[in-house]
Amino acid sequence: MRRRAPPRRPRRFASDPELKVADREALREAIGALERLVGLDDVKKLIYTLIAQRLVNERRRAYGLKTERQTVHMIFRGNPGTGKTTVARLLGRIFRELGVLSRGHLIEVERADLVGEYIGHTAQKTRELIRRAVGGILFIDEAYSLIRGGEKDFGREAIDTLVKGMEDHRDDLIVILAGYDREMLAFLQANPGLPSRFPLQIVFPDYRMEELLKIAEAMCAEREYRMDAGARRRLEGRIARAMLRRDVPFANARFVRNAVERAIRRHAVRTVRQGTTSREALMTLTADDFADDGDGL
Repeated sequence: MRRRAPPRRPRRFASDPELKVADREALREAIGALERLVGLDDVKKLIYTLIAQRLVNERRRAYGLKTERQTVHMIFRGNPGTGKTTVARLLGRIFRELGVLSRGHLIEVERADLVGEYIGHTAQKTRELIRRAVGGILFIDEAYSLIRGGEKDFGREAIDTLVKGMEDHRDDLIVILAGYDREMLAFLQANPGLPSRFPLQIVFPDYRMEELLKIAEAMCAEREYRMDAGARRRLEGRIARAMLRRDVPFANARFVRNAVERAIRRHAVRTVRQGTTSREALMTLTADDFADDGDGL
């Protein structure tokens, strides 16, 4: 179930004068962007926890008490379009301002970027990507594909090299392994040494219908469009049908984004054909714009 009490607001803690940050306004902006994302309560609670811990460490340090830098490597589990990459990018910005990372950039990779074609090539490629990611976040999508070839697959060499790189750069590198929920669980079970190295596991559940419609409205508003009642009903029907399909995983916000962008293209064709020039018409998406008739637009 996604319904729960809303998380406490971390922006309030970002304003605490005791919290040492690189750029307080940049931190507020990054946290604000995270808070504006639909759903994702567990992620928002994690950010609150990390900021609160940072603040408490500052207070403990003032009293000469010990502080401990915790490992924040993470596992992101969820279907496509549930916000994993977006959240990773925002985490980089937030961690930079909190002083957890020196740069806060995101390096997004997959199996082909890590695994080589001959002995030694994989370690070389993986070390180079780690070098580029130091100071930020290395985001490995579909991480379970690293072991798809069995015991002799070079992907295991990538995992070993990655673990060493995490240890060598533990003070200025965060690694996030991401992928489908079931496959990620199997991947972790097949690699019993990994869960302890990735203590933060976050599940990105599929969005509910009302959340997806809210996302669609936000995407339209960002582009200075709006959906009329018919468009909203038509989109809701398309989402419902896509959710029921079993041959492909539902793409969540990605499905919505594609539907909105396609509707905008169809809107352009429709308004030109109709000779419509009013401001209201140029901003309004109708049911026809969200028709699923396979025209390829």
